[in-house]
Amino acid sequence: MEDKKHKSQQLNIELSEEVAQGIYSNLAVITHSSSEFVVDFVRIMPGIPKANVKSRIILTPEHAKRLLMALQDNVKKYESIHGSIKNVKPGSDPMMPPMNFGGPTAQA
Repeated sequence: MEDKKHKSQQLNIELSEEVAQGIYSNLAVITHSSSEFVVDFVRIMPGIPKANVKSRIILTPEHAKRLLMALQDNVKKYESIHGSIKNVKPGSDPMMPPMNFGGPTAQA
């Protein structure tokens, strides 16, 4: 009986081929109200002063906290295998990624 109850609580999650391709993002902008968190995923490109939101996820505060905990857990697991992830340099703006993307500076 217990096994039957457990099976009825399983969730079947489907992933379409289009969604499985993913969307590349190198900036996330997070805002919130009293009832929701909004995460906008943006792709910025070097030398282009405009960027578009590629995806927007809206979460309840409870789900935002679950996402935070899941990310913390996954970063910890990642670092235990691959080593520490390099932190943002002290004094730099953590909300703004480097605009040169680590490559040479463009000159005209």
